[in-house]
Amino acid sequence: MIKNAIERQLKPWWPRVFGYHLLKLGALSAQVSSLHCSVSRHYSMFDSNCDNHLPDAHADLHHLPVNTKSIDSLLSVFNLEYETDPYQVLREMDRVLISGGYLFLIGFNPVSPLFLGKLLPKCQTQLPWCGQFFMPSRIKDWLGLLGYQIQSDERFMFDSLLTKRPNMLRMQDKLQHWLPNVGGVYLIVAKKVDIPLSRIRQNQEQKTTPWATAPSAGRNVNYEQLNKHDRKTID
Repeated sequence: MIKNAIERQLKPWWPRVFGYHLLKLGALSAQVSSLHCSVSRHYSMFDSNCDNHLPDAHADLHHLPVNTKSIDSLLSVFNLEYETDPYQVLREMDRVLISGGYLFLIGFNPVSPLFLGKLLPKCQTQLPWCGQFFMPSRIKDWLGLLGYQIQSDERFMFDSLLTKRPNMLRMQDKLQHWLPNVGGVYLIVAKKVDIPLSRIRQNQEQKTTPWATAPSAGRNVNYEQLNKHDRKTID
């Protein structure tokens, strides 16, 4: 059910992504269909102990065996919730992603009906409640520090996963209509932007305009003759 909801949410985004390499991090990401994606080659990468599904490459998500700035798009599904150092994992994603590349982050929203399972002792040691749920705003703050532009922040799946009663479907429809931000799963689409650093000129000297003496507009005056004329007038 969660896999189908994720694929429906990602489907409108795949035609907007271009490039040569799409990397799916984690066993859950590898199971998400990306057939509608325009990227040429799709790879999956995770620890072989996570799932029976075989990846294209075995790797620790904290230290990816991928060249810097070699991936055009990256998909991460429920990885940050179950890693010991989620920010380091996010930094590794940023390292391998090219400038202008797209990062698709999917995780659990703590402000949702899904969080009710973390309040029940019998569910606290089970998936998905055994992980650490991060606020989407916190994830966006991390991405902002790494220099990303948020393209979209979506919520979906308003189910608590605790019961399958028919009357819960009507409650989910009401939550989706009245409180769209309390969806149990978030999808954050971010674009990597590298801002070039340019030197700022400080205290730039202004060029002073050279002033020239204005030419005299009057006629030349003979002051000796003027003094003689004044003496005669006085006498």
